[in-house]
Amino acid sequence: MLSLPQEQPQRRAARLHLAETTVAVLRFKGGRCIPAKLQVLSVTGGLLWLSKPLPLELGSDAKLMFLMRNGVVLGAAEMLAPISWSLQPFRFVTLHHDDQSRLEAAIRSTAIQRRRDHGLLEPGRAW
Repeated sequence: MLSLPQEQPQRRAARLHLAETTVAVLRFKGGRCIPAKLQVLSVTGGLLWLSKPLPLELGSDAKLMFLMRNGVVLGAAEMLAPISWSLQPFRFVTLHHDDQSRLEAAIRSTAIQRRRDHGLLEPGRAW
């Protein structure tokens, strides 16, 4: 398991605003599960849309699981202060190395594809 650094990085991690629906599940201690949809994602955390509007308590811990094109990502997440009844930000507390690699690859490939789609990247220049 890889523990993510607790101090604030000097440069903000790249954010991915998800255009397609990415279903996620939060599982809390005691077995309670809450379905959600990812709105924004980065290697440090993201923003969930909760299908049942109920803000989660600041600092509550959960396992977060979601499926990207390149596989399932599972990590431990801490809930941050809710934005609204339905929008819940979170930060990853721990991610296994494989999960972090899948997440980074998905963010990178989506960013490259979007640049291509908007004509900002020449074919063959992606790395």
